[in-house]
Amino acid sequence: MYMCFTVLAGLAILLYSYIRTFCPYFSDDYAFITRSLKLGIRLIKYKRSKPFYSILDCFLDAAKRHPAKILLHFEGRAYSYGDVDKQSNKVARALQAEARLKEGDAVALFLPNEPCYVWTWLGLAKLGCPAALLNFNIRSKSLLHCFSCCGAKVIIVSPELQDAVEEVLPTLREQGIGVYLLSDSSSVQGISALSGKISQASDEPLSPDLRSNINIKSTALYIYTSGTTGLPKAAVLTHERVWAASFLQGACGVTPEDIFYINLPLYHSAGFLIGTAGAIERGITIVLRRKFSASQFWDDCRKYDVTVMQYIGETLRYLCNTPKRENEKDHKVRIAIGNGVRSDVWSEFLNRFGDIKVRELYAATEGNIGFINYTSKIGAVGRVNFLHKFFFPYTLIKFNFEREEPIRNSEGLCIEAATGETGLLVGKITQRSPFVGYAGNKQQTEKKRLGDVLKKGDLYFNTGDLLRFDHEKFVYFQDRVGDTFRWKGENVATSEVADTLTMARCIFEANVYGVKVEGHEGRIGMAAVTLREGADFDCSDTYKQVVDYLPAYARPRFIRIQPCLEMTGTFKMKKVRLVEEGFNPALVEDPLYFLDPEKKTYVPMTEEIHRAIASREVKL
Repeated sequence: MYMCFTVLAGLAILLYSYIRTFCPYFSDDYAFITRSLKLGIRLIKYKRSKPFYSILDCFLDAAKRHPAKILLHFEGRAYSYGDVDKQSNKVARALQAEARLKEGDAVALFLPNEPCYVWTWLGLAKLGCPAALLNFNIRSKSLLHCFSCCGAKVIIVSPELQDAVEEVLPTLREQGIGVYLLSDSSSVQGISALSGKISQASDEPLSPDLRSNINIKSTALYIYTSGTTGLPKAAVLTHERVWAASFLQGACGVTPEDIFYINLPLYHSAGFLIGTAGAIERGITIVLRRKFSASQFWDDCRKYDVTVMQYIGETLRYLCNTPKRENEKDHKVRIAIGNGVRSDVWSEFLNRFGDIKVRELYAATEGNIGFINYTSKIGAVGRVNFLHKFFFPYTLIKFNFEREEPIRNSEGLCIEAATGETGLLVGKITQRSPFVGYAGNKQQTEKKRLGDVLKKGDLYFNTGDLLRFDHEKFVYFQDRVGDTFRWKGENVATSEVADTLTMARCIFEANVYGVKVEGHEGRIGMAAVTLREGADFDCSDTYKQVVDYLPAYARPRFIRIQPCLEMTGTFKMKKVRLVEEGFNPALVEDPLYFLDPEKKTYVPMTEEIHRAIASREVKL
């Protein structure tokens, strides 16, 4: 008996040693797969339940279970699950009476990060109405486009964004759009004040019959993503997709006892789906901020006992750039969920602020494939495992960088990239991993579908992103392809910027691209332009155009004047050499200009300015 026990103990030690040596991430893989399976079983259960069980029903159950539990902390005020439930009832009843909303009517939300964002969305959900989450930075043409492509007949506006709506009000009125202001009064014809109606409305629960036809495949949200059309595209998110995104917190190990800090915009899928919907799925408390503040970040975390934070790469860098303090590790944050952080910033963040489990992820709002780095391996955006790939098939394919298209073999099929080789990520479109597409934009929807990938007749979602899988099965993001780059956590569509630049009196053509800046995430906007015949570069007029029509993150900070733009054989603008040369005046012979926000104009780019940018004396 003793001998048998000794043998078994020896085998156990050998097995443990083998796993530690040859399978160092076994425990992480096992824990993640187990959590994912449990969440997947829940999703299947919700799919089959009748009546349909939505994230709204999850919220209503939480409000019944613990009505006094705080759902939202915001600027010194606390709102319980019960408070938010009653307020959303009042919003729903006011909109039902004033806007005559009914199940299926899309409603646009043009609001900043405030608690009313959450209860207005919940109120709409109680009526069975999908919400279109408008970026509060957009203006003019982009605002009209985003509003119209989702088919909304009503827009709900914050008073601080009223001026932006007034710019396009004549068009909205022509189209019979109802504009409702979250204010007690409105002096503008065509804009109706809604706050008084909300305060007077009953807070009694609404009948589920109002949304009786909603199912898991029904549209829940429209969230906007930049595209090659030059204007944002409205990604259609079904209730199934909302559930899947809300499970990310659970997959990362968030529990009902956690407190979640959101400082990202609620119009983004990160802030809204992963943050807000995820918090409701977990039944936890949210600390909501209007916008990110590096100087107040850790004070907030200490004040509210925050245990889970969200980030994009830039926000972690901003935190690392703050002056060092003695109490930097004096907090309760244990998990950070986000994407886009550089390896050096990741390492510095951990060194300065303690043992925080960074859950770097890769996903796209409209996409059908994503990854989570559940191991804390610095630099990776995820990990390949057999179960994930079985349920959500994907692959990396070889990509022609000059032609910006997949490489195909003699049979017309794509070629899978080798381990360690950078390739284009594509996700197979199946019933389990669908790609719904973009509202009102069949052309762009079809453009994201890639056929005959591994066999004739198959269909994949083209992410437009270049990734790499290493020999340890880790996934690394490499770059974006096409006419979009990322700066300040936002996607920038080059053709939209080019269209804006050519509105300037002096500019004839514009080729817009992103260039890397040492010490910064993503790529900053730059444009090579040609001038109209006989014209000189008008610094002031060009500055006025980009400031009036583009959000800050999309404005080209560098402009290069060229005699002509270089084209490919198929009349596409060439960008590779321009991107490589960047904005160094010592390397570029063409005239260069820099957008100076202090002088409120473009100024000639000098080596002194270039040095100041490199040393970070000039903030970008």
